[in-house]
This record gives sequence, C-alpha cells and structure tokens, in this order.
Amino acid sequence: MAPHTSTTQAVPPEGGPDPSTSGRARARPAGADGAGRRRLGPGWFAAVMGTGIVAVAAATLPRTLPGLRATATVVWAAAGLLLIVLAARYLGQRTLRVHAGDPLLAQFLGAPPMALLTVGAGTLLLGPRLLGERAALDVDWALWSAGTVLGLVSACAVPCLMVTRHRFTPDAASGGWLLPVVPPIVSAATGALLVPRAPAGQPRLALLLGCYAMLGLGLVAVLLVLAMVYSRLVHHEAPGGATVPTVWIGVGALDQAVTALGALAKATPSTLPAPYGRGSAVAALLGGLGIWGFAMLWLVLATALTVREVRRGLPFAPTWWSFIFPLGACVTGTSALAARTGSQPFVWGAVALYALLVAAWAVVAWHSLRHAVGQWRRTGARATHRPS
Repeated sequence: MAPHTSTTQAVPPEGGPDPSTSGRARARPAGADGAGRRRLGPGWFAAVMGTGIVAVAAATLPRTLPGLRATATVVWAAAGLLLIVLAARYLGQRTLRVHAGDPLLAQFLGAPPMALLTVGAGTLLLGPRLLGERAALDVDWALWSAGTVLGLVSACAVPCLMVTRHRFTPDAASGGWLLPVVPPIVSAATGALLVPRAPAGQPRLALLLGCYAMLGLGLVAVLLVLAMVYSRLVHHEAPGGATVPTVWIGVGALDQAVTALGALAKATPSTLPAPYGRGSAVAALLGGLGIWGFAMLWLVLATALTVREVRRGLPFAPTWWSFIFPLGACVTGTSALAARTGSQPFVWGAVALYALLVAAWAVVAWHSLRHAVGQWRRTGARATHRPS
C-alpha cells in the first residue's frame, strides 16, 4: 500500500504523549495508528525524568535548607518506583517496533534512556543513605550503562529512520526532535560522576574520553536540530497547543551541556595530565558561560511562546513534562557555574530557578495524576459495559 502524501493530523494517543509535538508527518507506517497509539507511549518516561531531576538538582544546589536533602531522597525514591512501573508496563506491551516505525512517537524514544540516567545519578548522589555506598554505586553503574547504550541507539537510530523511512512536511520541526539526540549529553553529565569511582588506568581514561565524545556528539546534534526548529518558527506558523512545551527541550539540552562541562572538569584532573585538567576547567567556565547564555536566549523565546499560549488557554497534555526537565537542567547548569565562579548572581539564580522548578513540578504532577485517574476510570467503565 502506498503511503499517504497529504498532511496527517495526529490524534492524541490514549495514555501517551500528544504526537503532534513532533510535527505533522506525511508518511504513516502500517500499524502505527493502531494499538501502539492506544497504549502507554514512551513519552511518559518524561515524568520520571522530571521527578528525578527535582531530586538531583537539590543535591547540586550551592545553597541548601534544613530537610531539603531528606525530601529530595524521597522524591528520588518516587522517581525510581515510577521508573520500575513504567518500564514493566512498557516492555510488557511489546510495542517498541510500532513506536519506532511511527514518525511522531519515535521521537519520544529518547525519554526512557534519560529516565534511567536521571534515576541513576540520583542513586549515587542521594541513595547511599538508604542503600549504602556500595549498593548505590552498583545500581548507578547498571542504570548508567543501560541508559547510555539505549541513548546511543536512540541518537543514531531515530535520525536514520527520519532520513530513510519517515517523511515530514516543511513545517514539521519541533522541540520533540531533540529528544532522541539529547541522551548522550545526559550520559556525559552523569558519567562524569562515575569517573573518579572507575578503576584507575585505562578503564577510567576510557570512561572520561567516552563522556567527552558523547558530549560532542549530543551537543552538535542539538545545535543542528535547534537551527531547524528556529527556521520553522521564523518561516511558518508558531506552534500552539500541546506542541508549545516541547520548545523548552532546547533549554534543557543546552543546560545539560553546561552541567556536563562542569562535571567533567572536576573529573579530568584525576585522569589526564595537568595541562588537560587546566584546559577542561577553562572550557567548563568559558564554554559553559557561552552555552548558558544561548540557553537563556532560548528560555526567553520558550517563555514568550508559552505565555502567549496560556492566554489562549493551554490544555493539559503529557507534554507538560517538557517544562520540568529543562528547568531542572537550568538549575544544575547554573549551579555548576556558581560553584566554578563563586558569583552570587549564579548562586541565587540557581536557588530561584529551583523554587520555580519545584512549583512547576507540583502543578504538572497534580494534573498528570488527575489525567491518569481519569484514564483508569474510563478504562474501567468500558470494561464494565463491554458485552460478555
């Protein structure tokens, strides 16, 4: 059967993200509009990312409050439990091939790897109080390894599918296209925490160099996608509805690069000779400041688009989780610059951003819970009225 050539309006999947967040696709593989759209979508793993980053960002803040770390540990544990539940259900569906073949849902395959990486980082930073140092380290190694492998697959496979199988209209580019290519940056940022704990010698060196390579892979890919998204914003109608929150993903991608540069600069002196350790510190400061500045520009643009859409009446969709992880990355990136410079504007900027992050997370989590309960009730009602 020949693929459709006209623009297809995506229907929001039951229990998954609004696929319109990835633009309007012209080609729809067979089966992509079937059962895979009515089941749990990979975009729901953004809830794990958002919840996990609330905990991780608390552990990196340059200022803290009494009880904050204990509260962050509870939030990290909730993220870990949610990850287990979602992973079990998603794997049980056996819809991965259907989602990979769908030009809209395929973009969200970058969310599960980042969920693993975020929970893993929280395990290393907050988990020792509950699990012990050794167990927390072992869990982080497992989650980081799995998340890194899946993230590299996502960063390579999804763009290949977009080039060879999927077809998009000229105005299809959206922030959702960033999701498949961001995981390597998150792997670099979280892998830097493991570098000092890796065996000395070649294993530690390989881990450090691999993290730098993944940072470069992800950052260059992110810049390419951001150029396409900006071109879409300038040359076509601005996104509306559930698509708007995905513009924030650019903020998260850039600030994750700032976080990664800062974390790798701390890890480099224990692995490479003095000149490279000093060079990594310079890159973390000057390069990090430059990328952070660009991230703030994108933050202003994303905020302006969001305010405009809120005035029109922004409906709830699972894509609201696209607000949370980017805000969390703003906190970790700003905290990294605060630690490196000692600048009070960065210190208190990180604290203010964290307060905003917690407030936004509470709102999105509440709406998501109501949405999940509503879905459960509707499913129960259909089962009750189904003829025997």
